[in-house]
Amino acid sequence: MNIRETLTLRQRDELIGQLEQRFHANLYRHPKQNWASVASRLVSADEKIYSVYQMERTGGEPDVVELEEGSDAIVFVDCSAESPTGRRSLCYDRAAWEARKTAKPKGNALEMASAMGIKLLTEEQYLALQRFGPFDTKTSSWLWTPPSIRTLGGALFGDHRFGRTFIYHNGAESYYASRGFRGWIML
Repeated sequence: MNIRETLTLRQRDELIGQLEQRFHANLYRHPKQNWASVASRLVSADEKIYSVYQMERTGGEPDVVELEEGSDAIVFVDCSAESPTGRRSLCYDRAAWEARKTAKPKGNALEMASAMGIKLLTEEQYLALQRFGPFDTKTSSWLWTPPSIRTLGGALFGDHRFGRTFIYHNGAESYYASRGFRGWIML
């Protein structure tokens, strides 16, 4: 992936300020991390900071989240309470989009994530994120789908209802106003 866009100094500083506030307000998501290390890695990774900016711009409210126990990796994950507003009404991938003959959605989750420089959460990552939630109590989010499911026409999504997290399947060509996707990026 080659993101050619860069942030202005003002955009970068505003983003870093927002991320720092969110980081300190949600220390339970990243107890082993410190802001100085995160900020240092952010400012030295132009392509990745632009991706985090895209996560913020589309409503994802990215924050550092420790998805794997014992890992000290710096991973930004969409932590908005509901699926990001700027990434909804999408089918799963290009093949699903092309399969729709009428009422095509504006795009698809995999291509949008790729253009942003992020990846869709896996089922395991989504379940790990819910330890810090609940997330998606009124919406749902497409999840990275293994080829064994995708080749049969399906795709995975998740939500949180009735006090628990559910992982479901749907036809990859389906789309709903309340379904988007959550992404992640490692610095």
